[in-house]
Amino acid sequence: MRLCINIDHIATLRQARKEEEPDPVLAAGICELAGADGIVCHLREDRRHIIDRDIRLLKETVKTKLDLEMAATDEMVKIACSIKPYMVTLVPEKRQELTTEGGLDLAAMELKISPAIDKLQEQEIKVSVFIEPHPENVDMALEIGADMSEIHTGKYALIKDYNDRVAELDKIRQTAKTGKELGLGVNAGHGLNYLNIIAIANMQDIDEVSIGHSIIARAVFVGLHQAVTEMISIIRRARQ
Repeated sequence: MRLCINIDHIATLRQARKEEEPDPVLAAGICELAGADGIVCHLREDRRHIIDRDIRLLKETVKTKLDLEMAATDEMVKIACSIKPYMVTLVPEKRQELTTEGGLDLAAMELKISPAIDKLQEQEIKVSVFIEPHPENVDMALEIGADMSEIHTGKYALIKDYNDRVAELDKIRQTAKTGKELGLGVNAGHGLNYLNIIAIANMQDIDEVSIGHSIIARAVFVGLHQAVTEMISIIRRARQ
């Protein structure tokens, strides 16, 4: 299982003072040196954390792969086609939300998402869609032309009741299995931390996880390099 690090919260800290530190581009380099398989960042329409400058520099400096999360808007598609990250993950976006709250409604947004996918793929950019854990969403992702899907694990991360948690994990497992059967790449992310990652890492059909907040929070106390290596160690042990 590959581990990609979301560096948005490094940028959040920088933007709190509107200064130059800490630099998310430098953070990306540290994550890669610690063993991360990729760097994730979300360029929001309101530029609340990651800004255009970051994307340009990350494209030039990231040695593994750069995954640009973004809404399927004309502005963002134009930026992605210009920067040409390794991949784009299309996500829903609301101005008032603190963080992404759920997966895309692919059926309702097909007429908007399909043209975006076409334009991105014309530039040889791989495209993932962020979905809720239901197998039918994987079918829809394939239908609209996505290369892969990222399963939203946010609900699983918040559930406290044991039975409900098991049921949500089963949804994630079945969705991942469907994705592999259909030949799609299968990623997962949102709300994952050093404890709840174990059950996800045990799912052999999930190729990659994207984790940000918990690793950056851990880095406050132990440093970014160690925070990343600790997560890699947990994933590897769980995978075995």
